[in-house]
Amino acid sequence: WGVLEIGPGIGPLTVQLARRAAKVAAIELDRTLYPILAETLAPYPNAEVVPGDAMKLDLAALVSDKFSGLTVIACANLPYNITTPVLTALIEAGCFASITVMIQREVALRICAAPGSSDYGAFSVFCQYHTQPELLFEVGPECFLPAPKVTSSVLRMVPKAPLAEVDDEAHFFRVVRAAFAQRRKT
Repeated sequence: WGVLEIGPGIGPLTVQLARRAAKVAAIELDRTLYPILAETLAPYPNAEVVPGDAMKLDLAALVSDKFSGLTVIACANLPYNITTPVLTALIEAGCFASITVMIQREVALRICAAPGSSDYGAFSVFCQYHTQPELLFEVGPECFLPAPKVTSSVLRMVPKAPLAEVDDEAHFFRVVRAAFAQRRKT
């Protein structure tokens, strides 16, 4: 199998992925990390750095180009400020057997929230329409340097067939967003 990693940083997770996967392509935006990644990944010919912004790349085309014949999963330790757009792009690419991410605990809980709960919202509907999200475990602030002020969670999302057939998905999600736009309305 192959792994598309988003944001490898200096590469500690990338090394572990390269030890287990047939191929790893890691998208990194920060050019100052390229020399460090080149050194870190030197022992792993099956790992490569893809320069660029994951939110601007055609992920489906990238997967098709880099992982011919492999089942591909996505993996990322996402900065909190880009969690929603990156998860949206990964889901909409439609080419991953699973998506595993470390994100802010509150966002993970919203993604997994049950209908009718206070955490349930438009993004919950979107994620649960396309995938089966599963909260795997939490990672405390003490595991990071510097320690953030929030707890993180590792979440796996496995694509699935939608529970209901929708004629026009774009219209459906516009209605969902409008329905959740006024959170206090009943």
